[in-house]
Amino acid sequence: MSVRELVVLGTASQVPTRHRNHNGYVLLWDGQGILFDPGEGTQRQMLRAGIAAHDLHRICVTHFHGDHSLGLPGVIQRINLDRVPHDVTVHFPRSGQHFFDRLRYATAYRESVALIEQPVDGNGQLAVSSSFALDAVRLSHPVESFGYRIAEPDGRRMRPELLAARGITGPDVGLLQREGVLRGVALDEVSTVRRGQRFAFVMDTRLCDGVYALAEGCDMLVIESTFLDEDEQLAVDHGHLTVGQATRVAMESGVRHLVLTHFSQRYPDSRVFEQQAREAGFDGELTVAQDLLRVPLPKRTT
Repeated sequence: MSVRELVVLGTASQVPTRHRNHNGYVLLWDGQGILFDPGEGTQRQMLRAGIAAHDLHRICVTHFHGDHSLGLPGVIQRINLDRVPHDVTVHFPRSGQHFFDRLRYATAYRESVALIEQPVDGNGQLAVSSSFALDAVRLSHPVESFGYRIAEPDGRRMRPELLAARGITGPDVGLLQREGVLRGVALDEVSTVRRGQRFAFVMDTRLCDGVYALAEGCDMLVIESTFLDEDEQLAVDHGHLTVGQATRVAMESGVRHLVLTHFSQRYPDSRVFEQQAREAGFDGELTVAQDLLRVPLPKRTT
């Protein structure tokens, strides 16, 4: 049975607190594990969350500020120490190649795993599999930053009653799916489109077109909300979003499940983020992220 869920490893922005580790998020998707933005302490948080190095197939770094990347040395060395049996691909802004090189080889260790570097140069598709396509979109931050979007291909849901009415049964159903037409019956006549699930990861950024491009039509949007609305000027000055901005993006983009995270240390009680998101008018599924929380993707609507 496929599992699609977000495992939250850390939710702090620049400064960790007693209750918030630096950033770190793992998306489990049909047996694939994608680690986003491993900040300091990620390796230990993985242990606490029950995530092993063997679970990781990709690492996606949005940008090279420390709270999003200082966990890379430990994670990379753990991947090698545990001799992960599959390739692990790492995506990061190409402009930060020198930072990645330093982090990858921060200390001496024995390399035993094929770590594949695929730097991001700009907007576009990074990978395609039978289960999803991975895209990157440029954001707006004082250093170059990219968000990531995962989209499952649309599929088809066969309608048994329509198949039966047209006398299509058994192996002929598969033949129709492969060929698109059988004995004058088109696939569209006996099936409906099953929309693929969509997930987006948006970290440090000002409000920009890229934020909306990533969020559009997502089943789950994980997005930074570093500041409360009353501190909007701080968000502008430092290249971040407020909770109100993040929430409005979700509403305008048709997001089903909104996950707010990356909280400033100035706010010890994260419940106020939920309050402001609801006051902004968001009435969908809402999660104010906490360390070690597991959040399943919403069930399909069709």
